[in-house]
Amino acid sequence: MRDARTGAAGVLAGLVAGGGVVILSGAGLSTESGIPDYRGQTGRSRRAEPVTYQAFTASAAARQRYWARSHSGWRHIARATPNAGHRVVAELEQRGLLAGIITQNVDGLHQAAGARQVTELHGSLHRVVCLGCGRRATRERLGRRLCAANPDWNASPSGLNPDGDAVLAGPDVARFQVVDCEDCGGLLKPDVVFFGENVPPARVQQCYQLTGGARALVVLGSSLTVMSGYRFVRHAAKLAIPVAIVNQGPTRGDAHALLTLDAPLGRALTALAGALASPASLTAPSGLRSGHTGR
Repeated sequence: MRDARTGAAGVLAGLVAGGGVVILSGAGLSTESGIPDYRGQTGRSRRAEPVTYQAFTASAAARQRYWARSHSGWRHIARATPNAGHRVVAELEQRGLLAGIITQNVDGLHQAAGARQVTELHGSLHRVVCLGCGRRATRERLGRRLCAANPDWNASPSGLNPDGDAVLAGPDVARFQVVDCEDCGGLLKPDVVFFGENVPPARVQQCYQLTGGARALVVLGSSLTVMSGYRFVRHAAKLAIPVAIVNQGPTRGDAHALLTLDAPLGRALTALAGALASPASLTAPSGLRSGHTGR
């Protein structure tokens, strides 16, 4: 089913008004907070190549490059604040319309906006983990240790890629000193799922259960290019759970969607909040399976 933009917005509002909604959010939701994405509107002007898990664990040079760039870019992530889209999602949760939020983002902005039922599918940049002993620490603590290890390091990035990956000159990377785990001396890694690394199975199962029990799945700001998020759209469609997608540009999941809305996320979600406050503007979704109440 495809609606004109106004019609799709009304159907989306009618779908959300029924409650029991699971949100699946992607990088497009955070671009209005100044965080670039890989594949959306901001990503198309860049050819960023993220480090893989295999390269990070196998190469000291890869870890030096990663941590130099990430340490420089972290301040940008730490300063980022929720935008209108994050605030609307938190409001929907507070109004009891959401069964949960699955986010592919690692920036913590859903929680900063006040959302509580958030499953971080790919982890969080706000934590680091030791690959040796499993000890976790805050990114702020690691930042202080890296500053102490690099007292005269004052690199100026020439740009910013997704996930706080700053663009640095080679000499700036080469003189950066990496630190290891305070407890066991093991390798430190951000507590996120790298490319080439699997999402923990228990977390995947939790997301499948959440999706399977939803009245509707609403995708916000994700191209669904990678299977990590796309599998939940396929799961919902298999169970005849309606899927709505709000994104700028086409997505891999469009063929499974009851409706798609191509629009900036902040504007679209602000309009959604306004429509929910005005019941007369709601449109009853058509094409739902009779008697569907979720699982």
